[in-house]
Amino acid sequence: MKLYAGKVSVISAEIVKNLVDDHDIDTSNPAEVELDVAAILNEYLKRERQIAEKAKDIMEKRGLPYAQFGKIKRGVAEEEGFAMREDGISWMCNQILDFFMHQSKFVDEIYADDHVMRKKMKEIFRKHMMLDEELDREVRERIQNLEEGSVAWDVEYKKVMEQIRHKHGIDR
Repeated sequence: MKLYAGKVSVISAEIVKNLVDDHDIDTSNPAEVELDVAAILNEYLKRERQIAEKAKDIMEKRGLPYAQFGKIKRGVAEEEGFAMREDGISWMCNQILDFFMHQSKFVDEIYADDHVMRKKMKEIFRKHMMLDEELDREVRERIQNLEEGSVAWDVEYKKVMEQIRHKHGIDR
């Protein structure tokens, strides 16, 4: 599962709408709450990019193949206490809840328990972040004639993935 920058505003809007419609939170300015949630998600993406860059630097210094990227990135993330995948979703939910309770000038009242709101937010995140797996499946269906792991497969995979992202209107 991956959070895409192009989905930040959609996810933020859906989280706020869902929590307001279900009377979990009360706000006089939902648009500002959406911006606050988006800022938290964008901070997560920023940290994720920094982790990826650090992993690339390590790979370059050690002369490791790209196939090791995931393993190195996970190691760097763990070293820096950065949560990824399902743990990343939990981290984002906790940051949002903490912000609502302690920092937000626009969340007037919170009526629901943390675990109730966390569950709702996680469902929204999963729905939008599962897209990564769906895109991967679609790309693999299109390039079945190539041997996975080959240079040609890697090149074609990236090319087709960009085409599919563009088709679905998804930015990295």
